[in-house]
Amino acid sequence: MKLTLWQTKNRGNLIPCSRHAVVVPIVSALLFSTPAAATTDLPSLGATLEELTVSGVSSGAYMAVQFQVAHSRLVRGSGIIAGGPYYCARGAAWRALLQCMNPPSWTDAPSLTNLRAEAETLARDGRIDPLENLRDDRVWLLSGGKDRVVKSTVMERLALFFSEWLPPSAIRLIKVPEATHAMISVGDPQAKPCNSNESPYINRCDDLDPAGEMLTHMLGRLQAPSDGTSGEMLRFDQTPFIDGKAIDASLADAAYVYVPHVCRVSTCRIHIAFHGCRQSAANIGQRFVDGAGYNAWADSNRLVVLYPQTVPRYGPALGSWTWLNNPFACWDWWGYSGSGYHTRDGLQIKAVRAMIEKLTMPRQP
Repeated sequence: MKLTLWQTKNRGNLIPCSRHAVVVPIVSALLFSTPAAATTDLPSLGATLEELTVSGVSSGAYMAVQFQVAHSRLVRGSGIIAGGPYYCARGAAWRALLQCMNPPSWTDAPSLTNLRAEAETLARDGRIDPLENLRDDRVWLLSGGKDRVVKSTVMERLALFFSEWLPPSAIRLIKVPEATHAMISVGDPQAKPCNSNESPYINRCDDLDPAGEMLTHMLGRLQAPSDGTSGEMLRFDQTPFIDGKAIDASLADAAYVYVPHVCRVSTCRIHIAFHGCRQSAANIGQRFVDGAGYNAWADSNRLVVLYPQTVPRYGPALGSWTWLNNPFACWDWWGYSGSGYHTRDGLQIKAVRAMIEKLTMPRQP
């Protein structure tokens, strides 16, 4: 029996599941699929890679850490909600479950010595950027007191991982007692209560604004967010940036980018926001890209926000010979897309890197 990571409906926990559980989702996908909305090309904006920042929630948090470490020459900082240390799962689903999410009392926490040694080996082999590049980064971390998917102890281990290179002033760990496993936002008018465990997993915890707090911590003093977003939310073709077939990397054919009007005529910075499991456009439409809270800050601070997208994958897929189980569209942080998933050569990391390269190309006259 091949094991994969699967989420239960009620609690959002990840548990092993066999391939026999995927028949109904496959049939449903074939019977009830709808025509895709129109896409455009990802624009060339002449954006700068200086002060590139990343963030993510849940599997997107793990992906943001992977991208930051793999491309530490480029990334200035990260905002992590409910994630854990780089290469925590070390390519094993069982390790992801037992050490990197909600570890039971009888399981040892991920060893910082081992994790650092693994990262240093990857850097020496040229598979990730030199780790010394992390020293000028800034990281903002948030853990929910009622998060039963990724416990605070795992987030604390992430803070300790970063402290191997960063000074204490560069690391900010926020703990929110009532928060569960969700994106916290003041930007979604339909956000669930702070202690909700329901889709779309975008909750409001009073006036806590993680998007604004993390961006300020990473980039310094910012202008106040705009009252309402006035830029363009573009749905673009993601496939040109992917090696091979998108579905074989559990990547969607389309993704999103938010472009403030000023970024059409002047140089802007880039922020990459990775959604969590069950938060892809295939799962919840544009709720994450519209409601995670970044766009209002982007409008007033000359930020382009890239929202790359995964897609659910239920074992087999039309036109593919690859068996890949990712039923809730999680980003790959345990190796379902290949053994190099956590390096610069990882299919998903390479695709996102190519997207930001396109954003930096000179604007067309």
